[in-house]
Amino acid sequence: SASSTVSSHTSQLHLAKTMSSLAVNGVTCRGKVLTLDSMNPNVRRVEYAVRGPIVQRAVQIEKELREGVKKPFTEVIKANIGDAHAMGQKPITFFRQVLALCSYPDLLEDNKFPEDAKKRARRILDACGGHSIGAYSASQGIECIRQDVARYIEKRDGGIPSNPDNIYLSTGASDAIVTMLKLLVCGEGRDRTGVMISIPQYPLYSAALADLGAVQINYYLDEDKCWGLDVTELRRALNAAKQHCKPRVLCIINPGNPTGQVQSRECIEDVIRFAKEENLFLMADEVYQDNVYAKGCKFHSFKKVLFEMGPEYSSSLEMASFHSTSKCYMGECGFRGGYMEVLNMDPEVKAQLTKLVSVRLCPPVSGQAMLDLVVNPPLPDEPSYTLFLSSQERTAVLAALAEKSHLTEEMFNTVPGITCNPVQGAMYTFPRITLPQKAIAKAQEEGQAPDMLYCMKLLEEEGICLVPGSGFGQKEGTFHFRMTILPPTEKLKVVLQKIRDFHLRFTQEFS
Repeated sequence: SASSTVSSHTSQLHLAKTMSSLAVNGVTCRGKVLTLDSMNPNVRRVEYAVRGPIVQRAVQIEKELREGVKKPFTEVIKANIGDAHAMGQKPITFFRQVLALCSYPDLLEDNKFPEDAKKRARRILDACGGHSIGAYSASQGIECIRQDVARYIEKRDGGIPSNPDNIYLSTGASDAIVTMLKLLVCGEGRDRTGVMISIPQYPLYSAALADLGAVQINYYLDEDKCWGLDVTELRRALNAAKQHCKPRVLCIINPGNPTGQVQSRECIEDVIRFAKEENLFLMADEVYQDNVYAKGCKFHSFKKVLFEMGPEYSSSLEMASFHSTSKCYMGECGFRGGYMEVLNMDPEVKAQLTKLVSVRLCPPVSGQAMLDLVVNPPLPDEPSYTLFLSSQERTAVLAALAEKSHLTEEMFNTVPGITCNPVQGAMYTFPRITLPQKAIAKAQEEGQAPDMLYCMKLLEEEGICLVPGSGFGQKEGTFHFRMTILPPTEKLKVVLQKIRDFHLRFTQEFS
């Protein structure tokens, strides 16, 4: 009846009021389970400058431009990240043909595709469950692809053997690096694992170490010696760290990110000796191995040098090396393909590594397929070889990057207050900027790093997105930014001119 409905409604209101007052009195009021105070504190400590506040603001500005907001520029140029295709680089034809065939096997009947592309696609599909790249693979990666990776490493290193059982395919190199660090971090207090990383560094390392609660041990590259690595500095950092942690890992990025240096063979030998003497696990991040531009520089893999130093080193030094589909001439970042090769790992630990990667089932199979093509590209007697190696594709990409590396260095060094080391390799320049004292004071007032103020102002005034050096680490009192050299040459010239004009204006404003 109507009266009972009203009565029921009244009692519900009364109950609601009672509950409300109890909530106010704190009896039943329960806050959220997950708050900034109750969440994992290690995650709060994670910072990743490459996609930090400046990039978030760049995305906002792009939205404002689309909505018709007037700016002193018409587009945002994101020179903050090594994302080649986003910067206009065209994919390698053969790679995309094979991936298309793998994704839609009906195309295998189409005569537009060359026979070598069809042959690769069939081989990959035959290794997949149900002949589909939509099926899970083995957790360590598809076996025939791991065999191809091992053959690629053997060929690269002049015949030094590589065992497919030591190859782990991964979701880009980043995933393998984090997995390896997970295995290595243990202990409490002064026994907590210390991991040596270069400063400036790629922020993946500091972020992963913060997440894992490991101790970050900084060793500084020498900017005055073209970002060179000196074993004396490694030893200084190690000895200082022994007071508060247990150093167990040495990470090397070669060619360097963000600093673009290429290590000499002599330097690599020194690092290997140091790692063996100090009983450190060596992690060699070699994702830019095809990106070497400077005369007199050459990529030497840590594994090759290790074996050429003889069994005293090659039979005992524990090492993992990493490579990816994202960099070099491929730039296939979105496929998330990569691998690591482990050497001299304890068999029982290796079983634990295999268990750890199996928790995530498998790396993306499309990324594994892309990696297979990177390590097993068209051969000289195959129909796709000429285009692959041509002045339109692989050769063209690397030649353009070499040209842009020289252009960037030369242009920056003409600007008063900017000094730039030669970009020997990789995809970035990391110039040093001299900032006026007034700018430094203003940044400190606003609670931000001076090079963050500089980069944010550059973004707002010129629409160019860079990453401040403070996001990578730098010597106290020095300021830098990282810029990728990936934009097309004509656009890069515009970017360099805009940065030049801005720097002179900024210096004038704060002088």
